[in-house]
Amino acid sequence: MQYPFVIDGRAGRDVILPVMHEVRQLFDLLPEVDALAELEEQWGRAAQLLAPLKHGARVAVAVGSRGISDVVPVVRSVVARLRAAGCEPFIVPAMGSHGGATAEGQTAVLESLGVTREAVGAPVRATMDVVQLGVFDGIPLYLDRHAWDADGIVLVNRVKPHTDFHGHVESGLMKMLVIGLGKQAGAEHYHRLSVVRGLHDTVPTAARALLERTHVLFGVALVENEAHRTAVLRVVAPEDVEEAETELLGLARRHLPDLPVDDIDLLILDEMGKDISGNGLDPNVTGRNITPWAAKPARPRVSRIVVRRLTEASHGNACGLGCVDAVPLAFLDDFDHAATVMNGFTSAAPEDGKMPLVFASDRDAVTSLLTAIRPALPEDVRLVYVRNTLEVARLWVSAGCLPVLRTQPACEVDPAPRELAFDGDGGLLSPFGAA
Repeated sequence: MQYPFVIDGRAGRDVILPVMHEVRQLFDLLPEVDALAELEEQWGRAAQLLAPLKHGARVAVAVGSRGISDVVPVVRSVVARLRAAGCEPFIVPAMGSHGGATAEGQTAVLESLGVTREAVGAPVRATMDVVQLGVFDGIPLYLDRHAWDADGIVLVNRVKPHTDFHGHVESGLMKMLVIGLGKQAGAEHYHRLSVVRGLHDTVPTAARALLERTHVLFGVALVENEAHRTAVLRVVAPEDVEEAETELLGLARRHLPDLPVDDIDLLILDEMGKDISGNGLDPNVTGRNITPWAAKPARPRVSRIVVRRLTEASHGNACGLGCVDAVPLAFLDDFDHAATVMNGFTSAAPEDGKMPLVFASDRDAVTSLLTAIRPALPEDVRLVYVRNTLEVARLWVSAGCLPVLRTQPACEVDPAPRELAFDGDGGLLSPFGAA
């Protein structure tokens, strides 16, 4: 099939690719913990919060769309402990408009993360229906109907810096309650309101009201270290959620992995996706966010970005694509325009779904964008190549980055020169292995 919008990359055919070097970042890792042992140690607090429930109480366990390392064993353990306490737990997808804003799509997103009835021991009950719980401080409140009809709600989520806003709470239990369990209707309204009010205010304000008006029993908050292993697991009572999240967010922010180069001519990523970041590629790592109302990171400063593929777990949702300058034609194999547009409008950020330039191959995309950077010799070009914005401990950089990296003791640079290699169709041969 011929695509009239595909660029043949002629402009970059005479470009000399820079010599590359492998770099490893030596993060001061938060110590990893045994998530299940932590849950067992803290379950006494949860048991106290469950005590008022009658035998057979239906408990909705909210699970989101992010790729959390221990989500399956933690949810499975929570389900088993709820059942042992006489409850009837079930899973509800807490993910706004993800999965194309359909119940079937959201169930599929959970399945791709390993959260199935067979894996966690509880059925998945997905709906896009919501109950409106009045208005608080000018904010209409929404909640997933299955969660509202349950006798109690348990929130399971990771706490981390958000891609679009900065505040004392960002991504975590409170946002899951507001945006995730608000489904498409709630998520859209909260994001539209944030254009004038800001999510840094809207999310905690709405969450406080929802905590008072719903049956949230407790939350399970996780923090991951730079290697994406669980470093903290905390069972949190509803009245302690905001204080706990503020503390855990500070810890997560101090241990957020990023790129060791501030000024980058071209950034290449093997993949982007909703399982990696709500924005597909985390602006806290790329330094790029085009949404007008969103926070703008001060660093790094990246001139051009190429992304090669969309993760399978994204189910076609390429939200964040508007931050990308070029993709190869193969990217479109997994791209669902409707799902991307739905997410973009729900988050009041339609620009996140803008199409970048599409090239026939990886080689054409890379070489062409190298003609659209500052004037630089091949040995001076600052090119950085990573698998995705979650995995930045190992990266390839061009020789032009080495003067900066050699001053950083936390970076190990392999002096052996390497080359970007392509197959016969111009596909880049990734040094990071298969996804």
